[in-house]
Amino acid sequence: MDINQLLRIGAQLFSQSQANTTGLNETTITSALSRLFGGDSDGKGIDLQSIIQSLNGAGLANIAASWLGNGNNAAISATDIGNIFNADQLSNFANEVKLPQSEAITGLQETLPGMIDKASPNGDIAGELFQAVGGMDGLLNIASNIFGKK
Repeated sequence: MDINQLLRIGAQLFSQSQANTTGLNETTITSALSRLFGGDSDGKGIDLQSIIQSLNGAGLANIAASWLGNGNNAAISATDIGNIFNADQLSNFANEVKLPQSEAITGLQETLPGMIDKASPNGDIAGELFQAVGGMDGLLNIASNIFGKK
């Protein structure tokens, strides 16, 4: 699975979320997700390691671990979404998908766990995504940050 596949999965999850996504197309959502994650509209420049580290930095290591591992994905609150992304990022995302920010955050609450889970089948970061997080060194760094071990 590559970054673009993951973004398309995210767009599908966002479309199926409880947010009012009527009339949105998946291309728009995919592009908006890419920009939210620090990339361009084509998915270039996305840094999954920084996203996962943002979860850790927001005190959400247990939530991130549940998404990366096997089993059920822990839920994330709207407040937690606001701790991961800054106000400008969320506002820009909401504007791009033409939704009120509260609706966009609702969609992200359902999308993020599924995206990270799909990026880590059986608890392993898949294929190109493994390289996107910096290979084994990056993965070990993420794990040490999440689990507090060096």
